[in-house]
Amino acid sequence: MPNLERMSETAQRRKVWVRGRWLWRAALLAFCGVAIAVISVTNQFLTERYTETTVSRAEVRLTLYVGNMVSELQRNSIVPQLLARDPELIGALSTSDFSRSTQRLLSFVDEIGAASLVLYDRDGRIMAATDRNRLGELHRSAPYFVDALRSNRTIFTALNRDGVSYNFLYSRKIEAAGNTLGVIAVEVDLAKLERSWAGTSEAVFVTDSAGQIILSTEPRWRGLDEAGALERQSVPGALERALRATQDWATPTADTYLSGEAVLRSELRVPFQGWKMVSFTAYAPVRERVNGVLALEIMGFAILLAAAFWVSSRKTANRLVLFQRESAELRQLNARLQREIAEREKVEKTLEVAEQTLAQSSKLAVLGEMSAAVSHELNQPLAAMKTYLAGARLLLQRRRPDEALSSFQRIDDLIDRMGAITRQLKSYARKGKEAFEPVDTRAAVSSALAMMEPQLKTRKVTINRTLPAEPVMILGDRLRLEQVIVNLLRNALDATKGVRDPTIDIMLAQGDTVRLSVRDNGEGIENLDELFEPFYTTKQPGEGIGLGLAISSGIVNDLGGRLTARNAASGGAVFEVQLPVWNAAAAAAE
Repeated sequence: MPNLERMSETAQRRKVWVRGRWLWRAALLAFCGVAIAVISVTNQFLTERYTETTVSRAEVRLTLYVGNMVSELQRNSIVPQLLARDPELIGALSTSDFSRSTQRLLSFVDEIGAASLVLYDRDGRIMAATDRNRLGELHRSAPYFVDALRSNRTIFTALNRDGVSYNFLYSRKIEAAGNTLGVIAVEVDLAKLERSWAGTSEAVFVTDSAGQIILSTEPRWRGLDEAGALERQSVPGALERALRATQDWATPTADTYLSGEAVLRSELRVPFQGWKMVSFTAYAPVRERVNGVLALEIMGFAILLAAAFWVSSRKTANRLVLFQRESAELRQLNARLQREIAEREKVEKTLEVAEQTLAQSSKLAVLGEMSAAVSHELNQPLAAMKTYLAGARLLLQRRRPDEALSSFQRIDDLIDRMGAITRQLKSYARKGKEAFEPVDTRAAVSSALAMMEPQLKTRKVTINRTLPAEPVMILGDRLRLEQVIVNLLRNALDATKGVRDPTIDIMLAQGDTVRLSVRDNGEGIENLDELFEPFYTTKQPGEGIGLGLAISSGIVNDLGGRLTARNAASGGAVFEVQLPVWNAAAAAAE
């Protein structure tokens, strides 16, 4: 009986052991099934999410590229219309005296930011150009010359020079008294935009209305259509830096393959002559981010599985070897995952640096917009410094050093102002309302009068100031507001040169808006319609190029106000600046 009971007990234990082994196997299979299902769902979800994020970022960058290109084209499109009305160029074509025309174009090219300026006579011969080596060339049959002569509008031409590179030109004919005198052409510098694209992690190209690639980060793609470009083996460049091998996981969301590598394609229409911009973004970063998350999940499941094996090994001695082998494999897997995670972090840091570089390049792309204003405004402090230096020299000769030191202090203040003007170039990339601050308009008027003091002392001009006793606050940029006031005072001084008793009235008032008026008793304004047009001036040659009022109007518009001009009933001209009032309580509430 004891043996029978022992046998029965042994059989019972064996039955329990066999049942536990099958339960362990079933639990293990269920665990693996759950792990595979979770990893599969996670892979699909994260792949779709990260792909959508990558495509969205690519579209945002593409929108930025298109905006920069359209801005560059629009900025240059107005130049031929302005230069076609330039009196010196019209006079040169009428008299065939081009001795000063090239220098005239050179004076414009830096302010405009164009690649080159070319002046053709009616026969298509280059008579003036910013590139002096091109003087005398004959372009009678060139499309940009022929089309400009046939049209009364500004003509845009994309010219394929050698099958690889393109020139982009705006051209317009120059007329006088109904007669065609010649053509002015402006070459748009789109290569700088192309170079900025090459600094990113994408391959970008632009096609014209016929589908032909005219701009591309891959030079061999220019002149081809998209299908031909994709078939051509790309040279090392932006595309090769952007694309990574993605062979370890399937890439069902990839749009196309270049040289066996998966990429995502983004396309955006350029609102200009049917152009289209396309970019290819590497799919590899998406896979790396997904793989990183999946690696963490796999590592978690592996840890759970290892714990289960460890518990099982304590109950079953014959599984010790299997457990050790699994533990070794898990350690190797963890090491591989560690390396993959480190590589992913390195790639993310590289991408972050590239995005910061792109943001800074986008800010600097618009700095040329301020060059003309800065060069124009530096003339006033330089003239004042010259006057103060002359006065200081006389005071020193007359042994009056204390008064000479006062002149030197004013020169130092002017140097600080010039430094503030040049510092605008550094801060212009973040220009906007976020850079504005509360400004007392009375202080800006006083500072502008101090700037004009040397000119006022050289002439007997009566200055009548009517300023409120309380501060008159606006939200803006004090330096730019002082530039506007100095320009208006300088114009008023010029307008009263031939008047017997010159008088300038400055009145500042605050109501629903802040109103600053500058009135003179000069001869008034003959042409109010073209007063704020660039290059319009009534001064003698060498005294100005007609940018002061145009720049002032642009500054006032940026401050949310309006600059107007009219002739006074009693004679003279009145310039009025209207600006919104800054309310400290309302600003604090916002």
